Amino acid sequence: MDIKQLAYFVRVAELGSFTRASTALDIAQPALSRQVRLLEVELRQTLLLRNGRGVTLTEAGKVLLEHSRGVLHQMDRLREELSRVHGSLAGRVAIGLPPTLSKILTVPITREFKALMPEATLSIGEGLSKTMQESLLSGRLDIALLYNALPSPEIDLLPLVEEELLLVQRLEDTGGGKPVKLRDIGKHSLIIPSRPNALRMHVETELINIGVQPKIAMEVDGVGAILDLVADGAGKAILSRNAVTTAAHPKRYSMRRIVEPGLRSKLFIAINSRRPATGTQQAMLQLLEKVAKDILRES
Repeated sequence: MDIKQLAYFVRVAELGSFTRASTALDIAQPALSRQVRLLEVELRQTLLLRNGRGVTLTEAGKVLLEHSRGVLHQMDRLREELSRVHGSLAGRVAIGLPPTLSKILTVPITREFKALMPEATLSIGEGLSKTMQESLLSGRLDIALLYNALPSPEIDLLPLVEEELLLVQRLEDTGGGKPVKLRDIGKHSLIIPSRPNALRMHVETELINIGVQPKIAMEVDGVGAILDLVADGAGKAILSRNAVTTAAHPKRYSMRRIVEPGLRSKLFIAINSRRPATGTQQAMLQLLEKVAKDILRES
């Protein structure tokens, strides 16, 4: 298989169109189509279904796309390792951040990265912990910040910080600012992400451990939408302080500490344990740990 053909196929698959891919790759569309067709002939599989609106992946195409991303990522890492012969940190490193942290970490991380590794390329993506863990395994991400991650043979976890979780309600609701006992959380209608969201699983586990069944008013995936519904009176939420203070209208809400016991969310730096880290990735690990700890401890 030709690496260039794989790269062409991935771009067509991701953009869903030969026309858009040819523009992005700066290659004539007939030449691009020919290269992808040669790949199909070699593999004896139809990878893409052409239609008037673009292309869709066949089952074989989906399998190849998943593996091709990993192969191309490994090629990038090889180039990076070779560049170290010249004593520079180069290549590409891809990190994943939870949406609530991306808002406060992206700019300082990027600033520090450019100063430390001017010849390297940084890719930052947002995602839920489960999705990012899958991306670590497939090679689409090199490093991710994961909440409440469980030990796994495939993933190495470095404890970073713990964030206090708070009961978030409308500013005008009763009890604003007063602590609430963990066992009393079951009395409140909660707007919470659907399973297997890490926050949802953590909250449910902690409540069930003390014999309390959470009252789920609504399942919503997305912090912004959850807070909008809280502001509209649909229920209350359990979130970190950062999730509220970085919201569009933080003054709409009051936050109540959860006590006896407190409810805390653990944040980890995660990497693929079966893929040796390159020099650039090791430097990024140290940078990410320092920047995240400094910022999250101040907030």
